[in-house]
Amino acid sequence: MTMQMKQAANQGLTLPFRALRRLREAGIFARAGVSLEYQQLAKRYVLRGVESGGAIDNLGHYVTFCGEDGTPLAWLHPLDGIGVNGVHALVVAPILVRVEMFRRGQTYDLLIARFAPEPRTNGRRPGLQATTIFHAAEGYLPVDLVKRQRERRGLEIPTFYSRAGEPLPVSSQFELVVRAVTAGVNCPACSHSHYLCAPEAAAAEDAAAAVTSRIALSDASDSVAARRAQDGGARP
Repeated sequence: MTMQMKQAANQGLTLPFRALRRLREAGIFARAGVSLEYQQLAKRYVLRGVESGGAIDNLGHYVTFCGEDGTPLAWLHPLDGIGVNGVHALVVAPILVRVEMFRRGQTYDLLIARFAPEPRTNGRRPGLQATTIFHAAEGYLPVDLVKRQRERRGLEIPTFYSRAGEPLPVSSQFELVVRAVTAGVNCPACSHSHYLCAPEAAAAEDAAAAVTSRIALSDASDSVAARRAQDGGARP
């Protein structure tokens, strides 16, 4: 990983001063920072992040978090901001994947980065390890999710290209969270979380995933059994 990519992973999207000024003027406050914290009771290091951001008509900035496989994480608790387009929920976990997006008009920048504590040496406090998973600028989405086609929020993802014009697809495991963050940068006066969820909802999703896995294993087992029956008991 290049030094530039490491810095991007640590600091978040590098936005020009003019963009930062416009975000402040619009009252859009997205926190990209991830901090390393120590849990006294569990005696372990964890990561802390805040889902935040929102949008106005032609501008949006949003940050959320997910697990390593892209699944939603349970928030520690929701956050109430002084106004809209600010903080939404707090998350604490051993490993975090941060998904950050910036929108101006129909042009999008996206950064996905993984954060984890570095291995401890000589009992010292570990550093924060940041790894860029996906980074692309000037993606395009020809859909007005703010007004005319807002019913499409949560269903659309911008298309990104390399400098040579080749498609840069987002990994399938992160499609859901990228759809959520795309909705976030198109959500005017945003006052709710788009991806972090209540602990009960996260537990329900985990249970549903477990059931789906068991069904898939059962179907596979039945299929193997059927083939063996057709083959007179021979192994497939």
